[in-house]
Amino acid sequence: MPRITVFLSRLTTGFQALSILSAGLMAGFFFAFSVCVMAGLDLGGGAIAVPAMQGINRAVRNPVFFVAYVGPAVVGAIAALLSFRSGQRSAGWCLAAAAGVYAIGVLLPTSAVNVPMNNALAALGKLSAAEAVAPWQQYSPRWTLWNHLRTGISLVAASLALWGFSQRRSSSGLKPPQNIR
Repeated sequence: MPRITVFLSRLTTGFQALSILSAGLMAGFFFAFSVCVMAGLDLGGGAIAVPAMQGINRAVRNPVFFVAYVGPAVVGAIAALLSFRSGQRSAGWCLAAAAGVYAIGVLLPTSAVNVPMNNALAALGKLSAAEAVAPWQQYSPRWTLWNHLRTGISLVAASLALWGFSQRRSSSGLKPPQNIR
């Protein structure tokens, strides 16, 4: 087998696996916010939650998070293209679906809902304990609901990527084992 073929095969497999991992990573990130971070902030009340969430929203704007955040869409698209190029059509379609589902179901709602909410929270500036109660009571349930959506969609994207990864053997001409005992 020519070296370039081996290289492309390994590159394809690597991007397919990275597609699963990146979507799973983001699902875990969103899940932690849904079940722990937001619940913990709610327990602290608006006086604690508003400045803490303002700080979280400032801290999350960094290159490492950005790469992880866009990773499932970008890596999934690259994995899909490499899969199609190598003749792994089933894998390619699953990975393209994973990238598309993540882009539409996570990136779009984040830009349209969560980020504007975060910006509005930041615009409140420093609030007294009494002033922070109402804004937090309005912010937290809606933000968390949309975060639940991002969690679920990220899991769907990871599942589609995993399904695509599982299809790579059959689309490459290799047959899966018949008698597993």
